Amino acid sequence: MTQQQLSDFVTATAGEFGLPGAAVGVLAGGRELPAFHGVTSLGNPLPIDDKTLFPLASVTKTFTATALMRLVAEGRVELDAPVRRYVPELALPDERAAARITVLNLLNHTAGLDWNLIDTDDGDGSLAAFVAKLAGLELIAPPGARASYSQAGYNLAGRVIEKVTGLTFEKAVTTLVLEPVGLSNTFFGVDDVMVRRFAVGHNRDQDGTLRVARPWASWRAGTHGNNPGGGIASSVGDLLRWARFHLGAGEGVLPAETLHRMKEPTVELRASTLGDAIGVCWFLRDVDGVRTVGHGGSGNGQFAELLIAPGHDFAVVSLANAGPDGHPFNQAVTRWALEHYLGVVERAPEPLPYDAARAREVAGRYEIDAMNLDLATDGLRLTLEVGIKPEIRRASETEMPPDHPPAAIGFLPGAGEEYVITEGGLKGQRGFFSRDGGGAVAGVDLAGRLFRRARPAS
Repeated sequence: MTQQQLSDFVTATAGEFGLPGAAVGVLAGGRELPAFHGVTSLGNPLPIDDKTLFPLASVTKTFTATALMRLVAEGRVELDAPVRRYVPELALPDERAAARITVLNLLNHTAGLDWNLIDTDDGDGSLAAFVAKLAGLELIAPPGARASYSQAGYNLAGRVIEKVTGLTFEKAVTTLVLEPVGLSNTFFGVDDVMVRRFAVGHNRDQDGTLRVARPWASWRAGTHGNNPGGGIASSVGDLLRWARFHLGAGEGVLPAETLHRMKEPTVELRASTLGDAIGVCWFLRDVDGVRTVGHGGSGNGQFAELLIAPGHDFAVVSLANAGPDGHPFNQAVTRWALEHYLGVVERAPEPLPYDAARAREVAGRYEIDAMNLDLATDGLRLTLEVGIKPEIRRASETEMPPDHPPAAIGFLPGAGEEYVITEGGLKGQRGFFSRDGGGAVAGVDLAGRLFRRARPAS
């Protein structure tokens, strides 16, 4: 497969999705093949190239986890140790949970922490201020009971790094990981980003018009409380180097066995588009018999995807600067690359015909701390709508990404608890419904997060 074929696919697919810009990189057979489309910004356009910086959002977690694993390898942190050994001031609504949560619980999303509704704007925006407010974050499950994706858990992991190293989180990760791996075009600070070429996010209005997303990233300048979970910016060139590192033997940063341990299952996932299991941060997924490890990220009009196939010395990076279509674009790129470079075909699940009784049973409102998820049926189809809670939008001083409008979903074959979204910006996302002890529908998993049922449909 030639670079020109990759470039042709990226250009055509980005055009289909109406993206202002995209950057893609494939590592195959020891060669790095880049492909670029469009511009950094519709308002102030510059061509996207291999050094153009994109906010990586949650792909940042792979850097945080790797830094913590270096501390583990050096004997400075124990994965099975309680977090309070390193952050003794940790307080949660449940004292027993606060005492039981381990470092590994943070890294594989089994701490039982909700998503991340913590505002440190009235403080100094630091991780210390973030941790001080964790006493107000609701718990969704006992530690270790189940996986539920949590930004808060990774931000707490960042505070562990600070306490152990005596450095700021950003300086610690730079010293422990970025510099020794040779990632010279990867940054946390907005001041570092703004003097280089960087992609601006875009969101699509209801009439289809693309507008620049503000703020530029998902965090405010000078606010570090969310950096461990989503604050890094990088380029296709550096992300391919990052993939090479994780395909290698640790290169003096981590012992090979520690690096490989990150890709071993620690908790299983059910009916999740993210993967079949979680390792240490990485989502693990078998695609047509090939084991892949990866992580995605979504910010304000920015989407990132990194997928690695360790047994094939293969990786693909896809970065896009428009929402919501950046996500399906990235998924299309990874599917195409897997098929054309490895011969691996990812087949979409086929939903069952509409079932009115099942639709009525699950219809209603579900929520996490920051978002509402609404399932509704009109007697012909079941739809899912998800978005930021209105009261949070009203209280915010900055613009937030638009909500996902109602999109059709279908149940998958089996016991009727699993579903797939069949249209819109979340097309292809899978999840499942959970029940309480009495058999009633109690929650729905979407994108690895548990939304608890607030009320049935009226």
